[in-house]
Amino acid sequence: MRAFIAGWAILGVLVLLGKAVWQLVPLALETGPLSPGQVALGVGWIGFMLYAEGYRGFQKAFSPRVVARALHLSRNPHWIHVLLAPAYAMGLIHAAPRRLVVSWLLLVALAAIVLLVRKVPQPYRGIIDAGVVLGLAWGIGSILCFAVRALFGRAPRIDLDLP
Repeated sequence: MRAFIAGWAILGVLVLLGKAVWQLVPLALETGPLSPGQVALGVGWIGFMLYAEGYRGFQKAFSPRVVARALHLSRNPHWIHVLLAPAYAMGLIHAAPRRLVVSWLLLVALAAIVLLVRKVPQPYRGIIDAGVVLGLAWGIGSILCFAVRALFGRAPRIDLDLP
């Protein structure tokens, strides 16, 4: 049962991230031919997103917390938290007040950014989306790495931000 609960939490988060990647890849590929300046902009943006979103955002904070909270939930199940396990793992419910505020503000900010980026013309939207796709892919990979390591007894050591 523990494996099912942790798996549901982690898989739910991976599905949400994977859906975003699935929807953004075609938009990122619509850029068409780019000028040298646009290529330089794209390379810079992708490098920034890999570092900021992939490494700093996902690998150093979000991914280990998702896996650690999923494992904690599997050891301390409560029916409503299990039902909403992906939200629990992401710190959107049953978290310290600061974590709740940060998680929800980040979610709202990301939704607002998505709406704004939709208005950006190509090829710049494709450049933006390419960076986001690669950052999300890094995030998916890092969650999977932390989950596999946890299977072998090396759970992430990170503050769970519980209430």
